Amino acid sequence: MSERDFTVWAPNAESMQLVLGGERVPMRRRDDSWWEPERETAWQAGLDYGYIVDGAETPLPDPRSLRQPNGVHGLSRTVDLADYSWQDAAWAGRELRGGIIYELHIGTFTPEGTLDSAIERLDHLVDLGVTFVEVLPVNSFNGTHNWGYDGVLWFAVQETYGGPAAYQRFVDACHARGLAVVQDVVYNHLGPSGNYLPNFGPYLGSGANTWGDTVNLDGEGSAEVRKYILDNALQWLRDFHVDALRLDAVHAFVDTGEPHLLADLSAATDALALELGRPITLIAESDLNDPIMVTPRGLGGYGITAQWDDDYHHAAHVAVTGETFGYYEDFASLGALAKVLRGGFFHDGTYSSFREREHGAPIDTAAVPSWRLVTFTQDHDQIGNRAAGDRPSQYLDEASLRLEAVLALMTPFTPMLFMGQEWGASTPWQFFTSHPEPELGRATAEGRLAEFSKMGWDPATVPDPQDPETFTRSKLNWSERDAPAHARLLDLYRDLARLRHAHTELSDPAFLSRVEVDEDAGWLWFERGQLAVAVNVASEERELPLVAAEVLLATGNVSAGASLALAPRSAAVITRTPRP
Repeated sequence: MSERDFTVWAPNAESMQLVLGGERVPMRRRDDSWWEPERETAWQAGLDYGYIVDGAETPLPDPRSLRQPNGVHGLSRTVDLADYSWQDAAWAGRELRGGIIYELHIGTFTPEGTLDSAIERLDHLVDLGVTFVEVLPVNSFNGTHNWGYDGVLWFAVQETYGGPAAYQRFVDACHARGLAVVQDVVYNHLGPSGNYLPNFGPYLGSGANTWGDTVNLDGEGSAEVRKYILDNALQWLRDFHVDALRLDAVHAFVDTGEPHLLADLSAATDALALELGRPITLIAESDLNDPIMVTPRGLGGYGITAQWDDDYHHAAHVAVTGETFGYYEDFASLGALAKVLRGGFFHDGTYSSFREREHGAPIDTAAVPSWRLVTFTQDHDQIGNRAAGDRPSQYLDEASLRLEAVLALMTPFTPMLFMGQEWGASTPWQFFTSHPEPELGRATAEGRLAEFSKMGWDPATVPDPQDPETFTRSKLNWSERDAPAHARLLDLYRDLARLRHAHTELSDPAFLSRVEVDEDAGWLWFERGQLAVAVNVASEERELPLVAAEVLLATGNVSAGASLALAPRSAAVITRTPRP
């Protein structure tokens, strides 16, 4: 539906009827393949409506529906987003540089699993020191609970989360606390149930990716499909006041056109930022290790603000856990972490044993600021895609979790935390679905088992995604924060965030020029101005050739003199005597 009328783009349809208030209103096709009611039809908020395509018995929801009160198979409901009285007129937005991101899933962040209940926990995030709240996809999906990546109606907010009005309240509440909002959006595929877009037009491409059919970005009719995506992106940013978008798996886009969809999206959001007078951030999840993502459009790139860096996760994870199976194999050396710290990518044209080919390209570290890489030691994928969805807190000791905290927040890039990481949550975060169709539920469970074959997981440890308990187990247990070990870890994360905000060297946009590593001894340190971050991953005390003027923070016993002695499995942040 176009805003405030009932027109719909449907080049695939031979006939169309609008279902509204129990009536069927005939529609006529315009030259541009948009259909409009043959008689005047009054628009107002709160009307349930749908479309009969080619005489079918069941009306279909609007491809641009803003609300689905009865799920993705039901009628759409008109919504006037202007009815909400925003309180964030003084909000000037946030630049990503110097920020700390916190990733959360609405359905498992609180026991209630709603946007309104999430508001009640925002003060915890402020106290923690994060500045960006990244929300996993909230667009409408089939069923009651889901990670959100199988959405089928991109303009609507999932009803079980509270719908569009609750989303507006959530963003407003974030801004009132100085928190910017990053919305995760999925434009590379649509979910397997409730996707009626092909009934209307050529929304899908001819190929498929890991998660489903590709989206038509460069075939016949793709101009309107691309506009559909751009309009959706601008809706979150303009109408819902969102500050940033995280673009899911952009490596799955199939776009041979010029300009690339990502360049179009970057240009459109830059224009909107000028119009609104506040910064807008785009963050790409890309498996390509290709600097084209963050290279400015004028220099032949896509102009995306930042991109996720899985290589940092893999290198830090191996350093802390010692796991070297699957795609972790290439990161077995502590030198892998040193390489990522220096240049951003480990695979920058090197051979990837997991992919069985050369992968990636180097970043021009003189031209690209380091904050354009978003790094993490935990995220929804790296936990949820483990067979049992187990967090590091379920298999690491306290010293190792404290070591991990330093690697998470003292990164030379833009750090991101995953919900519950800050207190070492004991709850897993597993892959869960709620497909009403039994055959789809079985296929999802079987596909999940097949995914783990290359990683060597034991199938017996993989929970059934369709079991409601899998979802329930994944909800955070907020009551455990005050238990001694959890409270100590939470205090450390707060201290690290305060340290990062207080010392601008830790957000310096330059890539690291000095990283020292002793792989045999198991230590590493890097320099940020007059600060140094030192890490000992060994199980014995290690002396590092560092002279500390002051120890700002240490996760274990530390002795500073002619050298820096670090306790086993510990890290420290120090100020250094200036070099001559």
